[in-house]
Amino acid sequence: MDKFITHEEYVKAQIRLEEIIDLVNDDTPEDNPILQELIKVSDIIEAYEEEHYPIGLPSLVEVIELRMFEMKLKQKDLAKLLGTPATRISEYLAGKRDITLDIAKALHQKLNIDSDIILQ
Repeated sequence: MDKFITHEEYVKAQIRLEEIIDLVNDDTPEDNPILQELIKVSDIIEAYEEEHYPIGLPSLVEVIELRMFEMKLKQKDLAKLLGTPATRISEYLAGKRDITLDIAKALHQKLNIDSDIILQ
């Protein structure tokens, strides 16, 4: 959407979305007028929120810590997985040392961290 969305249009779209959301489901045909309206109001809401409430990428440290939690890894476990000393992991997480290219590749391959997050 290239058009500027006003706050009033945003609120109206939210109200309309609440009114029609339960009228469609996965089986609703794509040419259904209610589904088309739902898509339109959803686009209005999305455009307004992207402009006024942007969400940036999480920091690399946040993602590493999340992966450690998900995989139940301690710093020493992560160090072993990445082939680096545990003290180095501590320095990375504290922001005292920049990630090397080899560690960046390992984070991408072994922890499945998106390259956009690593390179930000």
